[in-house]
Amino acid sequence: MFRRTPRNVLVRLRTPRGFHGFLKSASICVLIAGLLSPLSPALAADTTPGTNQDTAAVAADDHCGGRCSDILPPGQNGNATLAQILLNQAFGTQPAHAEDQLGPYANLATGHTSLTDDKINSFFNDASFGVPADQVASTTRPAGRTDVTIVRDKKTGVPHITGTTRYGTEFGAGYAAAQDRLWLMDLFRHVGRGQLTPFAGGAPANQGLEQQFWRTAPYTEAELQAQIDSAAARAGERGELALADVDAYVAGVNAYIDASDKGRYFPGEYVLTGHKDAITNAGTIEHFKPTDLVALASVIGALFGSGGGGEVDNALSLLAAQQKYGVREGTEVWESFRQRNDPEAVRTVRDGSFPYLPRPADPQGRALPDPGSVTPEPLLHDRTGSAASTTADRASAQAALGSARRGMSNALVVSGEHTASGHPVAVFGPQTGYFAPQLLMLQEIQGPGISARGASFAGLSMYVELGRGQDYAWSATTSGQDIIDTYAVELCQDDYHYLYRGTCTPMEKIERKNAWKPTVADGTAAGSYTMRVWRTEYGPVEYRATVDGKKVAYTSLRSSFLHETDSIIGFQMLNDPDYVKGPEDFQRATQHINYTFNWFYADAEHTAYYNSGDNPVRAAGVDADFPVRARPEHEWRGWDPAANTAEYTPPSAHPRSTDQDYYVSWNNKVAADYSAASWGNGSVHRGDLLDDRVRALVAEGGVTRAALVRAMADAGLADLRAEDVLPKLLEVIDSAPVTDTAAKAAVDRLRAWLAAGGKRTETSAGSKKYAHADAIRVLDAWWPLLVRAEFAPGLGDDLYTAFTRNLSVDESPSAAHGATGAHAGSAFQYGWWSYVDKDIRAVLGEPVKGPLARTYCGGGDLGACRDALLGTLKEAAAKTAAQVYPGDDACAAGDQWCADSIVHRTLGGIKHGGISWQNRPTYQQVVEFTSHR
Repeated sequence: MFRRTPRNVLVRLRTPRGFHGFLKSASICVLIAGLLSPLSPALAADTTPGTNQDTAAVAADDHCGGRCSDILPPGQNGNATLAQILLNQAFGTQPAHAEDQLGPYANLATGHTSLTDDKINSFFNDASFGVPADQVASTTRPAGRTDVTIVRDKKTGVPHITGTTRYGTEFGAGYAAAQDRLWLMDLFRHVGRGQLTPFAGGAPANQGLEQQFWRTAPYTEAELQAQIDSAAARAGERGELALADVDAYVAGVNAYIDASDKGRYFPGEYVLTGHKDAITNAGTIEHFKPTDLVALASVIGALFGSGGGGEVDNALSLLAAQQKYGVREGTEVWESFRQRNDPEAVRTVRDGSFPYLPRPADPQGRALPDPGSVTPEPLLHDRTGSAASTTADRASAQAALGSARRGMSNALVVSGEHTASGHPVAVFGPQTGYFAPQLLMLQEIQGPGISARGASFAGLSMYVELGRGQDYAWSATTSGQDIIDTYAVELCQDDYHYLYRGTCTPMEKIERKNAWKPTVADGTAAGSYTMRVWRTEYGPVEYRATVDGKKVAYTSLRSSFLHETDSIIGFQMLNDPDYVKGPEDFQRATQHINYTFNWFYADAEHTAYYNSGDNPVRAAGVDADFPVRARPEHEWRGWDPAANTAEYTPPSAHPRSTDQDYYVSWNNKVAADYSAASWGNGSVHRGDLLDDRVRALVAEGGVTRAALVRAMADAGLADLRAEDVLPKLLEVIDSAPVTDTAAKAAVDRLRAWLAAGGKRTETSAGSKKYAHADAIRVLDAWWPLLVRAEFAPGLGDDLYTAFTRNLSVDESPSAAHGATGAHAGSAFQYGWWSYVDKDIRAVLGEPVKGPLARTYCGGGDLGACRDALLGTLKEAAAKTAAQVYPGDDACAAGDQWCADSIVHRTLGGIKHGGISWQNRPTYQQVVEFTSHR
C-alpha cells in the first residue's frame, strides 16, 4: 500500500451506531415480516439436522493425537436475519454460535494460572479433523451438489467441508463462507473499491474508512482483473488451479446468495440499509465476481502485510533535529531515536545476520523538503450535504494521517528438545482486532489436494490461511520490513505533469464519485463527494512540497501494488499435504507470499521460521528511510513500472531458521541487521514479555502445552511499562528519601503493584475491578507526563513533537492517549519505553548498548532527573479516575476496567458485551503433533 495505514484505522471498521435507533421507529409490520421469515440460516435448503448416522467425511490422516486446539471469538456465526438482529438489539439474545467462543476466550485471563494440559479445551476448541458422529449438528449439500458436504458441529458450528472433487470442495468453501460472513464480505468488497458510503451509509466512520483504503489502492476494474490474470500466468499449473479454485469459490458464494434470497434468510443488514424489502423481498444482493476478491485482498494486505512508508514524516523530524542541533549532531540524535539496528532489541531469529536496508555511508538522491513546504494531497472534492460537515472533515483527516503501522500477532514455539513429550509445542496466532462478526472465520477443508483446518479472512477462504494440516501447523505475525518507498517527482508544465525519465508526463487522474442517503441503519443526511487520486509511474501522489526551491510531488511506491493476489499460490501450497512434508517445504511455500509476515511452523519433529515479502533491491546509496529523487539511477533495480515488478532480495537473504531452541515474536525485531520500517525496536519491547518467559521455560525444560499457554497468557496481562521500565524509574526516585506525603503514597502503591507482578488483572473472575487499581491509574496518568518532562526540555517542543509523530508516546490498553484506539486489546506495541529505559539507565551511570545521542532526563543530572520524575508523579497521582479514563460510548467516566476492556466493534447488527482486557491473538492455536507421515 502507498500510505501506511494508521494504527487507529481498525477502530473505524464498523457500521454506524444506528441499528439500535431502528427499534424506536421500526414499524410493527417490518418486525413481523422479519420474525416470519420462512427459514433461518441453520435450517436452510439442502440442510438436514445431525443424526448419529451423520459424520464428517475425512479422507486425511490426523497426526495431532487430540493435541491441537484453537479459538476465535466471538463465534462462528456472523450472519443474522432481520428478526435475529431485532431480538439482539431489544433483548440481547444471540443467534446460535454467534458468541459461544467468547466466554472460553475471556475466561483464560483468570483461569490460566492453574491450567493443565487436560483443561486446555475448557478455553479452546478441539481442532482435530472431522466431527464425531454424535456431535454432528447439520449436514448440508450446497445447491444439491453430490460432490461436497458441509458438516457443522454442535459445539461451535464450525463448517467441516469435505469434497470428492476439487471444484466441489471449493464450491463448498464459498458457500460456507457466505453462510457465516456474507454481510461482512459485502462490506469489505465495497471498502476495497472505495464504495462503502453508497452501500452502507454516509456516517463519518464509513467516509474515513473508504477514503483510507481507496487512497492506498485506487484500482480500476481492469486493474483488478489484470492482477488475477497475471498472478495465474506467472504461477503455471498452480496458477491455473488457483483460477479454477476462485471460480468455484465464487460460484459457491453466489449459490448461497440465491438460496438465502429465495428462502428469505439473508442477513438482515440488507433490509436495514435499504437493499432489500422486508415485506415484499424486493431488492437485490449483488452476486460476487473474482475481482471482488482482489478488492478484499487489497484491504487485508494494507492492514496486516505491507511494511514501510512514513518517509516524509522521517524527513520532517530529521530536519527538526538538524535545525535544533546542526546537521552532524542533529543526524546523530535522529539516528539514535530511529533505532534501525538496536543491539539491545529482542530478536526472533537469534543467530546470523541478514542485512537489509542498512544506513548508507553516503546517501544518494535524498530529497528532503524545504522547511514549511509540505502539504498533504487533498483526496476529497466537490463535497455536498453532510459530506461538507466538520465531523466529516475530522473523519477524513484521521483516516489520512498517521505514519506508524499497527503491529499484530504473537507466536511462541519451542523445539522438542525442550518439551516434556519430545515433540515441538506452539502457541500462536494473529491479533486482528475484535469485531462482530470477526474478520476471520474458522473452517476445515478436505478435498483433492487440500487438507487443513484453521482461520481465513472472510471472502478469501478458498484456502486456510493460518492453521494446521495433517501433521504440521503454521501461523504468522506482521514483520513490517520496508517494501514502500517515497519518491519526489519533479513537476513540469503545471501541478499535474511530472518528469518521468526526462519526459514531461501527465499524471493519471483516478476518481470515485460517491453519494449516499439516510437509511434505517444510518440516519446520516444525504451527501456526496468525489475522491480523486493522481497517479504517477512512481505511485499515487501523497504530498506536495518544494525541494531546493523546485516544486515536487511526493509519491508512494509499494512492491505489492498491482500484486494483491500473488500470495494465493503460497497459501495453496500450505494447504496441500502432498507439497508440505517438512520445514523446508514450508519455507518454500511461504516464499510465494509477497506480503511482509513472519511465518512459523511446527510438526512432530521440527520447528521453522521464514520472513516473507517482496523486498525490492534499492539502488546503491539510496536511504529507504527518506524520500528519494525520482530519477532512473535511484529507482528499484530492474523495475518495470507497467507491471510494477523489480529485482527482489533472494530467499537466502530473508531471515529464516530451522529448529532454533525457541522462537518468539510479538512484532519485534526480526533478526540482526534486518531493519524494520516502524520505529520502536529498542531495548524494551512487548516481545521481551514473551522472550523472558519462554527463555525461562526452556532453561527449566519439560515444556508442555499448558505451560506455554500460561506464559502467553501471563505476558498478555502484563503492563510492559511496569515490568520493564518502572523498576529503573523507582531506582532514580530511591536515590534520596521521598519526603512528600503524596509522592511517597504513590511510590508505595507502585512498588506494591510491581511486587505483585505488575499485571492488569481483576481482583477475582468477573469482578470488573482491578487489583492495585490505584497504582495502575497512577502509571497510566504518569507515563505521558514523565516522558514529556524527561525529553521535551532537551529536545525542544518542535523536535519532541516531530518525534511523537514518528512514534507515539504510549499505547496503554485504554488508549485514551494511545494510537490503537480504545477497546482494541492489542497494547504496548508502540511507545517511548526504550527511550525512557536507555535514558534512565544512562542517568544512573549504567552501561547502555546503542545509547541515545544525549542524556535527557534532568540534563543527565541524577538529582534533577529525580525532581522531574517526582514532580510529574505527584501531578499524576492527583488525577482522578474520571480524568484518566474519561469515558466513551461503551464506558462511564472513571470506569478503569471498562476503559481497558475488549469490545467487539459492530460491523453488522449483532452486539456483544465487553470482556476483560487481554493482550493476545484474536485467533489462536495450541498445537503439539504426536507423529509424522
